Amino acid sequence: MKQTQKILITWWLGYIGSHASVVFGQAWYDLIIVDNLSNSHMWVLDSITNLISKQPQFYEIDIRTPNALEKIFQENTDIDWVIHFAAKKSVWESCQDPFLYYENNIQGTINLLQTMNNHNVKNIVFSSSATVYDSLKLIPPFSESDRTNTNNPYGTTKLTMEYLLKDMSSHKNFNCVLLRYFNPVWAHPSNLIWETPKWIPSNLVPFIYKVAKWEIEKLNIRWNDYKTDDGTWVRDYIHVMDVAEAHLASYKHILDYIQFQNMAENPLWLYDIFNIWTWNGKSVKEIIEISQKITEKDIPYEVSPRRPWDVDVSIANPLKAKQILWRESTRSIFQAIEDWRNFVNK
Repeated sequence: MKQTQKILITWWLGYIGSHASVVFGQAWYDLIIVDNLSNSHMWVLDSITNLISKQPQFYEIDIRTPNALEKIFQENTDIDWVIHFAAKKSVWESCQDPFLYYENNIQGTINLLQTMNNHNVKNIVFSSSATVYDSLKLIPPFSESDRTNTNNPYGTTKLTMEYLLKDMSSHKNFNCVLLRYFNPVWAHPSNLIWETPKWIPSNLVPFIYKVAKWEIEKLNIRWNDYKTDDGTWVRDYIHVMDVAEAHLASYKHILDYIQFQNMAENPLWLYDIFNIWTWNGKSVKEIIEISQKITEKDIPYEVSPRRPWDVDVSIANPLKAKQILWRESTRSIFQAIEDWRNFVNK
């Protein structure tokens, strides 16, 4: 049965946003999408329309432009929810140009929250990051209650956005769910959408893809001196569809909370954080070896020194999401790489 809620999704044509939009669209929610196309492609809209069998409303805007956001909310007074993905996400780029990240991620989010508040839209699911954890001092796996501290501007913007949402929940009656994850990887099983950055990618798996396709000569990895079994850093790589489905579960968590609070004499507003991880880290070397085996392609690489913001191991405890959202990772890294093998062989 068709749902009544209308959902605004920021950076819908980007990697995580496009996959989450398919999940929401196939659950029959009405979608409004915004994207500035800075690192995404219009053909993704056609692919998602194909997958969800309907044409969502699309606005090509930048959320750093308040008037453009205001126009969307004025034209769509039935928006009930926001799923917020709009943020630049390269740690390396943020270290080179922190002001770009402050403006894009923080100012864009302020504009969005202010417009939501003006139109009494008080429900939001936010795409956060594991970079908010004090990973240089904490011993993994990280839990949601662990200390936060950042060592790069990208992580600083994500943590600032978390604080903004906490204030909105405490003082403006927002219901907020924040999802922390680190390395979503490859593609929708339809082979219609996948991670397609316009520039040289900063994440490992899309970089491997471009090397396997001979679009880039070799992979540049940071090696030799990490405190891991093979000397390369360890990360928790999670299938992008598990991440997308976690956003739908978070949305339903807010719905359940609203229903419960409607019966309360003194209702409270929700602010909740969940790790979305597999709890099964893989090293860079392991990812390369698995990719070579599954794709039957050689992945040449060169070794470079580590960077000051790199940490040895980043793994988090996903138990809270399993207990409350009833969500856990159901797809392995092997399946994730299987899902993009077809792209390599195109």
